[in-house]
Amino acid sequence: MGVRLMVVDDHRLLAEALASALKLRGHRVLAAAAPAAGAAELVITRAPEVCLIGTATPAEPGIFDPVVKIKKERPQVAVLVLGPVPNPRGIAAAFAAGASGYVRHDERIEGVERAIMKARAGEAAVAPQLLQGAFSELLNPAAQPDDEGQRLLQMLTPREVEVLVRVADGEDTRLIAAGMGIAPSTARTHVQRVLMKLGVGSRLEAAALAARTGLLDRAGPVTLSSADLPQDPRHTP
Repeated sequence: MGVRLMVVDDHRLLAEALASALKLRGHRVLAAAAPAAGAAELVITRAPEVCLIGTATPAEPGIFDPVVKIKKERPQVAVLVLGPVPNPRGIAAAFAAGASGYVRHDERIEGVERAIMKARAGEAAVAPQLLQGAFSELLNPAAQPDDEGQRLLQMLTPREVEVLVRVADGEDTRLIAAGMGIAPSTARTHVQRVLMKLGVGSRLEAAALAARTGLLDRAGPVTLSSADLPQDPRHTP
């Protein structure tokens, strides 16, 4: 028995070509749509058994938002992602969004059809080794080698991290020196080293980079030195 399908891809010609091939194999194609980003509403309205969604950038943040929306509104619709040669991150992102499988763009029509049948039956339509890599990615998302914030944090000494946090808080050299109990010249040297290691030319750029990469969140709160602690007025000279 044929499957009620929708085919969605940013490249309309690809969507229509795949739709035609599936029709010839006895499947009922409700629509072949483009672009993928705007097709969620159509899928929700038509409610196919399986929806094939094409993407050229499976690891791009937010690329699977339409899948999330479809699964939220029509959880019974099985979504298959059509993409390039996959990597664990792209596979993981697809499954995390609610997809039932991942099929390569260069897969033969027989392979696409097998994936469709698996997805309709509620099975994971992806090669076992790819699925294993995807689950590893989901379970250990922090172990990515391209985590820029973590990489930058490892370049700095604990003292330099404290300096960066204080710079991001808007402290000037005098306040940094007082807060850390060091000479202004030493504080200035620390700031210059931080800027050099981060590859930026100003304190503002350093603060922006730290915020953008999440470095400040990883750094944690600044430990107050004795200069930051309130003084007993009885011992104030």
